[in-house]
Amino acid sequence: MTKLSIASIVLVGTLIASCGAKEVKKEEVNTVPSVQPTKIGELKIAYYNQDTMKMDFKYYKQQDAIVTKKQLAFQKELETRGAKIQADYNSFMQRFQNQELSQVEAEGIDANIKQRQFELEKYSQEQGAKIEKETIQKLETISNKIDKFSEKYCKLHHIDILMIHAKGGQFNYINPKMNVTKEFTAFLNQNQEEIEKEMGKK
Repeated sequence: MTKLSIASIVLVGTLIASCGAKEVKKEEVNTVPSVQPTKIGELKIAYYNQDTMKMDFKYYKQQDAIVTKKQLAFQKELETRGAKIQADYNSFMQRFQNQELSQVEAEGIDANIKQRQFELEKYSQEQGAKIEKETIQKLETISNKIDKFSEKYCKLHHIDILMIHAKGGQFNYINPKMNVTKEFTAFLNQNQEEIEKEMGKK
């Protein structure tokens, strides 16, 4: 199963005091690239680090937490049910070795344990595949939204090419002057409400 890694984000608001009362006023985070992206000919090119963006994109972190919680709950359920079956098997073997069971009783208990083991394995495969499918679909949907908003970001700041830089990707090195990860992530965070609405979440 997929497990995602996430980290901290850029603060988007600050508390200020005014007229002797505590008042909260949101301060917009600057999403304009702080450096001029490198140009090749007439092309304006920039990039964002995919791993860093995922760690700082609030909506991505929220969805990752939901997926992780479901995965951990599933794993715990498997371990609990598996431990109960193992405990019953150990008890059965002890009683069998002590000759406390008739042949009919022993065969019945043995069949029951084997059936429970089979059902647990089947459940593990089916439910595990279901959770993995849901995770993949969720990530694909979020990825599509990021692509859509990257287009908006590029049009807003007249960027011709916005590349994705990630560990194990095609680019071993890109000039840091082209890096707009911080600004692009802030742009995604500021548009989170719209992204959530488009994904059917109110």
